[in-house]
Amino acid sequence: MRKLFSFNMVTLDGFFEGPNHSIDWHNVDEEFNEFAVEQTSSLDMILFGRVTYQLMASYWPTPAAIADDPMIAGLMNRLPKIVFSRTLERADWENTRLVKEGAEEEIRELKRQPGKDIAIFGSANLIATLMDVIDEHRVLVNPILLRAGTPLFKPEGEPLKLKLVNTRLFSSGNILLSYQPARDEL
Repeated sequence: MRKLFSFNMVTLDGFFEGPNHSIDWHNVDEEFNEFAVEQTSSLDMILFGRVTYQLMASYWPTPAAIADDPMIAGLMNRLPKIVFSRTLERADWENTRLVKEGAEEEIRELKRQPGKDIAIFGSANLIATLMDVIDEHRVLVNPILLRAGTPLFKPEGEPLKLKLVNTRLFSSGNILLSYQPARDEL
């Protein structure tokens, strides 16, 4: 069975985007880029909510993205993608399918199919919707306090106990924390 994980960069104070949706605080270097290629290469599908999809679709197919980061651009453009949105009319980015309703049922069916892992990048609202079917949360903590912005995890719903399954320290000061739901421990 395939695994669904979420991946996001966050600040030490828990924001995945700053005021006005800024992500200029992302601590990205060659070591992170190698990790990004490794992680993205382990996938055969990426899921997005509307906002993240529009951001990614406006960047990765561009000549600038292909020139600046050809490995990730190639993966991002080739991999199958699903955007979950009730408001989008169409999804034009290469290899993208639009799903308007039934996100959790769609994911349960995808996880039963053979294949590699599936990832959600960004997409805090989608993560909140799919909390019951996400197998792992990968959070890359950047060494910065923004003190304002959009929190990664929404403050609604029941508590979800997690267990730490992996850590990785980057020379930049970033720390990757990987957690799985400890559903049987609640």
